Amino acid sequence: MISRRRFVGAAATSALATLLPARAQQPRIPHVGILLFNSPQTDYIAPMIEGLKASGYVEGQSVVFDYRFAEGKAERLPELAAELVRLRPDVIFAYGGDVAPHAKKATDSIPIVVMVSNDPVQSGLVASLARPGANVTGLTLIYDELAGKVLELLKETVPSMSRCAVLWNPDHADPEYRYTERSAGAIGVKLQSLEVRRASDFEGAFKAAVAGHAEGLVIVSSRVLFQQRKEIAEFAATSRIPMAGGWGDWTKDGFLLTYGPSTVDAMRRTSVYIDRILKGASPANLPIERPAKFELVINLKTAKALGITIPKELLLRADEVIQ
Repeated sequence: MISRRRFVGAAATSALATLLPARAQQPRIPHVGILLFNSPQTDYIAPMIEGLKASGYVEGQSVVFDYRFAEGKAERLPELAAELVRLRPDVIFAYGGDVAPHAKKATDSIPIVVMVSNDPVQSGLVASLARPGANVTGLTLIYDELAGKVLELLKETVPSMSRCAVLWNPDHADPEYRYTERSAGAIGVKLQSLEVRRASDFEGAFKAAVAGHAEGLVIVSSRVLFQQRKEIAEFAATSRIPMAGGWGDWTKDGFLLTYGPSTVDAMRRTSVYIDRILKGASPANLPIERPAKFELVINLKTAKALGITIPKELLLRADEVIQ
């Protein structure tokens, strides 16, 4: 006969053995580390979050986001990247060509999805666009031949323009200035290169544009230029030089027009990469994607202030017209 003590002990052991497998089968909620240069700005990454929601992810239930923000201080990025790696997320999302290298340096095993505006091959981030080859993949906003289209559209809007300045950062690894030069030669426009690497370079660049009698100005988007958006907008307003830019909301700052990749569409596409990696795909085999959707935005208010009549056919081609 089995004693009561032995019977209770055996029953408890049996019950525990039944519960443990059930608990062990509960899947771990995937964690996505997010490394950003600025303070929390959900408007920039909202399309990515929305894309994950559309794929069935519910924050707090089927996915957890671990954020790290550099608050505009580049020197904080290495430690923030290291902090994310210590959390052991399933994938890290790094936004920006100046942010992604810190994530890559912090880990060679955790998958990293990036959205960068520079050339990830030229900057050393990946081996090639077709086969990244390591733990980094994602999207780039470089658009090669179409980069010269910004100048061509500005010339179409201001047919009399024969001299145009280009404000750009030569340390930003992209081919936009080179392709803008090619377009300039084809349409008979003389370019003036205005190189800016830091905030202190802008005042001299603006003075050079005026001294060079620039009849137009093209902005090649990069972090350093976005950080000086207020100063550039003020120069645009006071100089009365028609300005055009690539990707970014430059028209909202008073630019005449912009033509470039849709950053909203690109950000949404990053969610596809994150989803595929969470489902087992290797970043080494996921090609870096280039822009698929381009947008032409025209600011009619600026055109009127400058006394410029936008060709009707150009207005019809615009994706957005700011009144």
